[in-house]
Amino acid sequence: MTPILQVENLTKSFGDRVLFEDISFGLAEGQRVGLIARNGSGKTTLLNILSGKEGYDSGTLTYRRDLRVGYLEQTPHYPAELTVLQACFHYGRNHNEEHELKAKQILSQLNIRDFDQRIGNLSGGQLKRVALADTLISEPDFLLLDEPTNHLDLDMTEWLEDYLRRTNVTLLMVTHDRYFLDRVCSGILEIDNRTLYAYKGNYSYYLEKRQERIDAHNAEVERANNLYRTELEWMRRMPQARGHKARYREEAFYELEKVAKQRTYNTQVRLDVKASYIGNKIFEADHLYKSFGPLKILDDFSYIFARYEKMGIIGNNGTGKSTFLKILMGIEQPDGGTLDVGETVRFGYYSQEGLRFDEQMKVIDVVRDIAEVIDLGNGNRLTASQFLQHFLFTPETQHNYVYKLSGGERRRLYLCTVLMRNPNFLVLDEPTNDLDIMTLQILEDYLRNFAGCVIVVSHDRYFMDKVVDHLLVFNGEGDIRDFPGNYTQYREWKEARLRHERAQQAASRPAPAKKSDGDTRNANRPRRMSYKERKEFEALEQEIAALEAEKKALEEALCSGTLSVAELTEKSKRLPVVDGLIDEKTERWMELSEIEE
Repeated sequence: MTPILQVENLTKSFGDRVLFEDISFGLAEGQRVGLIARNGSGKTTLLNILSGKEGYDSGTLTYRRDLRVGYLEQTPHYPAELTVLQACFHYGRNHNEEHELKAKQILSQLNIRDFDQRIGNLSGGQLKRVALADTLISEPDFLLLDEPTNHLDLDMTEWLEDYLRRTNVTLLMVTHDRYFLDRVCSGILEIDNRTLYAYKGNYSYYLEKRQERIDAHNAEVERANNLYRTELEWMRRMPQARGHKARYREEAFYELEKVAKQRTYNTQVRLDVKASYIGNKIFEADHLYKSFGPLKILDDFSYIFARYEKMGIIGNNGTGKSTFLKILMGIEQPDGGTLDVGETVRFGYYSQEGLRFDEQMKVIDVVRDIAEVIDLGNGNRLTASQFLQHFLFTPETQHNYVYKLSGGERRRLYLCTVLMRNPNFLVLDEPTNDLDIMTLQILEDYLRNFAGCVIVVSHDRYFMDKVVDHLLVFNGEGDIRDFPGNYTQYREWKEARLRHERAQQAASRPAPAKKSDGDTRNANRPRRMSYKERKEFEALEQEIAALEAEKKALEEALCSGTLSVAELTEKSKRLPVVDGLIDEKTERWMELSEIEE
């Protein structure tokens, strides 16, 4: 395939802090690549460099001539006086009827329907969605997306997945949404310790190969350390006046020392903070009501929360998820009903409003202001510094001022301040936004082993699958349903129900009128499958089986890491086509299956 971008020996630093050094990679037309790194490692900076918004220290960037680049920034900016529709054409884009129609369609999919609303009146989440629509309607050749799923509800996220899979745009994307990575991207770039690593496969393949890389690295450092101890003893024994062979061995010693002093990766980190005791009575909601004008949030809602329960809350934006949490925390008052919280309950509340720090404080001092030492239970304790290291704050970063932290690092620090107080009931409102994948893995492990109660609102499907044991589904207008399973199970149930409803609708449609009057005595008999329909039905079974086999083969090939760029592109294009054919033929098969043979 045609190369569109080549990066050679790129280095970027801020003062004495090097983000990445001499990194090189290329992108070909049609490739869809995810960029992964810890917060503060330079993901957003790299996107800014590639979009031309930021400079770099050294290296070369070579773009295909006339390449059109679209960039969704993590925090977009528009003049406050523009309307939503004007913002979509603010950066010099042609404003014709066709583009306006496309803009309105995409904005509607993203739940932005007041096109005359002023940008200055939008929330941060609404502004991000307007910027996403702006980026997509420009139809760029090369699309840079920085956390595109932040502020999207689950339906919007799945719509964006399908949209990107159907296009042939070249994509480089930063996201913490691992299902999104798995389903959209066919390659992964990882920045780790200032170095770039490339993986030809989706997120699941990346996890496997990254672990192999880490194991190999740790083994190399361990071998170097064993040899280093021997060579260090030799260096101490040998006199200063050394012959040629000894000088060669001395030079090799210093090279060995560099390897031996590299850090190893501890992939088994587990943070077992003891939750304080929690009694049998947690909280009881009894006939709660809450409305904002005509908008119903809670409508005669009752629920008894059980000990050690881990509940996920999902629903479209505006259905009242955050309001429900605020009522539970006593921040909002219900219009009617009662909420009885047990005496032993100690809440740990992570909210969007709580992310505020003194900018001039150092990271370590923010934590020490809460506690110098954290009690893990069973006689185990961690200092504030050790606790921060569990959440990937290096000793160097701990002595940075808060104003120097990235958005994701701030969220990670806020999370530390919530968890270190030993709560027994965690209430987490969108804790996954802007957190890197490494931090999410630590948080998932922590919550799975947390000996207390958890309520979490999140649009991160992978996170919800790992952490919760059931869902409250907010459907809007006070309609709240309890689903006994995780998000994937809920989605599968919802899709099966939708297929069943479609089949019932197809079966209930009246049969076409016959050309001749015929025998009216047969009018009320069930319609039988015609010979042609029976043949179609049998063929569909074989076609669906063949398509399912093709889909499996495509997914395995895309994860293999052995494909050329051309093969990778071809199979990436074919996969959504096969998915569409499976859905189409399955729906027709269900229609025919309702007819008697």
